[in-house]
Amino acid sequence: MRKTLAFLFCGAAAFFLVSCSKSNTVKPGPLVITPPPAPVDSNWSFETTPVFSDEFNYSGTPDTTKWGYDLGGGGWGNQEMENYTNSLKNAYVSNGVLHISALNETVGTSNYSSARMVSKNNGWLKYGRIEALAKLPASPKGAWPAIWMLPNDYVYGNWPNSGEIDIMEQVSFDPLNVHFTVHDQAAYGANGHSATTTIATDTSAFHKYRVDWTPYAIRGYYDDVAMFTYVNQGAGSASWPFDQKFHLLMNIAIGGSWGGSNGVATNVCPATMQVDYVRFYKMIHK
Repeated sequence: MRKTLAFLFCGAAAFFLVSCSKSNTVKPGPLVITPPPAPVDSNWSFETTPVFSDEFNYSGTPDTTKWGYDLGGGGWGNQEMENYTNSLKNAYVSNGVLHISALNETVGTSNYSSARMVSKNNGWLKYGRIEALAKLPASPKGAWPAIWMLPNDYVYGNWPNSGEIDIMEQVSFDPLNVHFTVHDQAAYGANGHSATTTIATDTSAFHKYRVDWTPYAIRGYYDDVAMFTYVNQGAGSASWPFDQKFHLLMNIAIGGSWGGSNGVATNVCPATMQVDYVRFYKMIHK
């Protein structure tokens, strides 16, 4: 009798405790993910010795340990009219200057040849200062020179998702205006983040085209004068894919969706961009 009562009492107590426990359980609400705060400008500085450079103090073929080439035609996504080659006619060094030349000649199915040079080996950076001293082609309408950057690996997907940094672009139908543009998934093409500066002597004198790239911002400078800033808002890769390695490209396109938008002159070539030096400086991490 006592054992039975004790058993019943214990069972009732256990049921009461379990019931109380269940009634006090708090069900979790929806998961809230707080994005990381936007980066703060830490006023990063840059090393004073380049980690990659070419002063072009030699003659002949560009240094093959530093430069490769994108080759071929097909429009390159911009309806361009040239065929890019690795010919000495299209890219050569003389008198301490690199010459990138677009020529009126038939190569493959194209009526124009040119060069699109690509930095290789240690010619890349993830944050740093990149600068080039260049003189742009004085050419009738139809030429489109550029000094620009693309990612080594398309971590966030194909263009424009993984980003592009245009340090300098010029179209010869508007020869005195020089453009700095950043492309990403949020804004690209004609709607990219862009700034334009007039340089009255861009085709007759050498000018410095530079980008300072940090986790906080991409800043453009022409002749060391600030003319563009694009700030990382901390919103993710759609608007900031610029946390990966990028390399440099230098080329002259003929025609294309922008370069040829006002037509292409029959005497557009030869069109030559001259580059006195290219230098990469690493950012000093804090």
